[in-house]
Amino acid sequence: MEDKLQDLKARLIEASDLSTAGAVLYWDQSTYMPSGGAAARARQMATLSKLAHDKLTDPAIGRLLDELEPWAESLPYDSDEAALIRQTRRVYEREIKVPSGFAATIANHTAETFQIWAEARPVNDFKRVQPALEKTLDLSRELANFFPGYDHILDPLIDFSDYGMKAESVGAIFADLREQLVPIVQAIVSQPPADDSCLHEYYPEEKQLAFGAEIIRRFGYDFNRGRQDKTHHPYEITFSRGDVRITTRVKEHRLDEALFSTLHESGHAMYEQGINAAYDATPLAEGASSGVHESQSRLWENIVGRSRGFWDYYYPQLQMMFPAQLRDVSLDTFYRAINKVARSLIRTDADEVTYNLHVMLRFDFEKALLEDRLAIRDLPDAWNARFEEDFGITPPNDSDGVLQDVHWYGGLIGGAFQGYTLGNILSAQFYDAALRAHPEIPDEIGRGQFATLHDWLQSNIYTHGSKFTAAELTERVTGQPLTIEPYIRYLRAKYGELYDL
Repeated sequence: MEDKLQDLKARLIEASDLSTAGAVLYWDQSTYMPSGGAAARARQMATLSKLAHDKLTDPAIGRLLDELEPWAESLPYDSDEAALIRQTRRVYEREIKVPSGFAATIANHTAETFQIWAEARPVNDFKRVQPALEKTLDLSRELANFFPGYDHILDPLIDFSDYGMKAESVGAIFADLREQLVPIVQAIVSQPPADDSCLHEYYPEEKQLAFGAEIIRRFGYDFNRGRQDKTHHPYEITFSRGDVRITTRVKEHRLDEALFSTLHESGHAMYEQGINAAYDATPLAEGASSGVHESQSRLWENIVGRSRGFWDYYYPQLQMMFPAQLRDVSLDTFYRAINKVARSLIRTDADEVTYNLHVMLRFDFEKALLEDRLAIRDLPDAWNARFEEDFGITPPNDSDGVLQDVHWYGGLIGGAFQGYTLGNILSAQFYDAALRAHPEIPDEIGRGQFATLHDWLQSNIYTHGSKFTAAELTERVTGQPLTIEPYIRYLRAKYGELYDL
């Protein structure tokens, strides 16, 4: 059995290496590649995607799994070997349903569409990307239909990133959360808005990046195994446990954008850097789900990075970095500014209280598009109408409306956005568990010390990769299934104090 297991691992590593080579090309496309390389880059990524898919769906892997599974069932459920075989079977059965030529088509199309979007968004030209997005919708439906028997066409697409969740279960969570959130939003926005003018002074790019980098180094992000670059839409990308990169975008008259996207992406990256080294290049070497992954970024960005204790320590240092801009701005004013609650246009800039309403809007549009209740050509008008209904504001242009997120233009329609809200919910649930184990964590954050929190996350979440499903990991770490209660309690406590609710 050991020889067969090693044979399986070798085959999985080959497939992973090809996928990773494609990821390197994507990273280059979104950071440094000249626009003239787009057509060839799409072809190159399609070629690698097809080769990786062929390797992963080789019938030899299926035969090895058949031979190994009886042995795996004799092992403890939480053994690494049993988990590897279990997770590989799940991935293999999913991938063999998708023809390798179709996988190549998706890779080629999404690479081409990303480049069109990157050029169309700055000039507010939705019509330029509309034909490509219509094809994306067709491909998304076609992919879902390789998995017949679903309750909703969105289910297979959700399952790719949040295994075990369905459109119905996500919708129920969203409805419950929305019922709790809307009264909080209404109570806050009925008050005079917080003054955030201090965030809109001139902040040189180099200093912004240096300040953020120093914070995430203290968090535990290892720059010997990572780097930060600029891009159109911030993200984290993993090439190996020893090469986990993050990106950001900088606005010199918007202090909070690059700073909090840096904290956010470092949360993703520390998760990836912390996965058990023995899992590298296998299906275990990734997060348990997009929701669990997002919980780590939102925990570091918001629960830690927007906390009062954090800024008790870091605000004097920020004032020293930007004395002309912040010398006369009190900590109370700054703290309220970075936690300002307001109806806003951009999801990635949204505050903690309204953020999930942005996600729900996108989730509902994905359902409508996939169900053919909404056409791509009508999406901008539908977006603006729904935005006015939910937020009381209308986007002045498509760049700040339907074109703002990369997901539909660099991927598929369906399965990506629900993870953001699931992550918000889980961030509070995991942090509660960390505090039960280490009540001293908030005091340590107030002293600029993060090792206890990082070590707890490393031991309880990071190291496991995808050894456990999201549901299993949540139960294991918190002692209960996913629940919105800790998250609502966190929001009410923090914003109740800020806004005298």
